[in-house]
Amino acid sequence: MVDSSGYDLDDIFGALSDPTRRAILRSVARRERSVMEIAEPFSMSLAAVSKHLKVLEQARLIRREKRGTFYYVSLNPQALKSAEQWLGYYERFWNERLDSLKRYLEKDA
Repeated sequence: MVDSSGYDLDDIFGALSDPTRRAILRSVARRERSVMEIAEPFSMSLAAVSKHLKVLEQARLIRREKRGTFYYVSLNPQALKSAEQWLGYYERFWNERLDSLKRYLEKDA
């Protein structure tokens, strides 16, 4: 499913479904990090972390840039914005329903 901004929401939500990838996103949201810095807190191989980065990059949630012999990763906030907009529809939907229920219950009380 591609939203109007051109981001593939299936890829985004698939990437976000994994706790390791969410932790990586949180880490790079604070500041750009090298792949080695990203891998450091995880008890997995560098190859496994690299696979997670590849999924995040495919979903366009991160940008990876090579400088010299190191790769640096930064957050792409636009991809998250498209997911937030999609979720916003359902937030409004449920808020309207709950507000309606509240008014109904208050009327009967």
